[in-house]
Amino acid sequence: MVLKRLLAGIGFGGASVETVLHVAEVPPGGAVRGVVRIQGGDVDQQIEMLTVGLQARVEVESGDSEHAQDVEFHRSTLGGRLHLPPAERIEVPFELAVPWETPITGCYGHPLPGMNIGINTRLHIAGAVDPGDLDPVGVLPLPAHQAVLDALFRLGFRFKHADMERGRLSRTRQRLPFYQEIEFHAPSRYQGLGELELSFVTDERGVDVVLEMDKKPGLLFSEGSDTFHSFSVDHRAAAGTDWADYLHRWIDATAGRRRWL
Repeated sequence: MVLKRLLAGIGFGGASVETVLHVAEVPPGGAVRGVVRIQGGDVDQQIEMLTVGLQARVEVESGDSEHAQDVEFHRSTLGGRLHLPPAERIEVPFELAVPWETPITGCYGHPLPGMNIGINTRLHIAGAVDPGDLDPVGVLPLPAHQAVLDALFRLGFRFKHADMERGRLSRTRQRLPFYQEIEFHAPSRYQGLGELELSFVTDERGVDVVLEMDKKPGLLFSEGSDTFHSFSVDHRAAAGTDWADYLHRWIDATAGRRRWL
């Protein structure tokens, strides 16, 4: 029995945890619902706490290098101290609110490659290694997000890559310690534009939209450079604007023509 307790303390023969999501896709501002199933191990164990949280894989720049880091940005406690006998099975239902600022992970029914957001489940057990559990969750665009994305695709932009970067976007409503970048290949109609990067920063009132244009080098008397543009979209007014026309006017004025001087 002493050996079993020692093994359980380092993760062998101890309690295990599994999370089952009722729905694996949710919009920002919604909630993820599911159940946590706890299976007792070979010995009595004392559960100190059960929590679920939202976790993102974020790119972090450090000097000239970059590395990925798991960042937990929201957490909820489901229960406190509980005695768990050997082989006992317990199910705990939960509802976890999804912050408005949570980055989207899919569009038009397809996942965005490069996005990694999930629900982590942690079983805190006295004297034991936390087994942990991580389940992917899809975050769907809100109507305001979709309106801007639809406009870019109508203009001929093609999706390239998406990720999350640690840092801040100035003059936005950002609260999380990271932000999302969605990168697009530019259509040939915009002669001076190489790529376009899009970021959304969302709360319950609306969305700050940040665009960064990567202008092509090599035009006569010009060098490659980045140009930023930002604007805000109210959730209720998103459908009332011709965003394709709005975006085209700005992009074309900045990168649509050759600059001779």
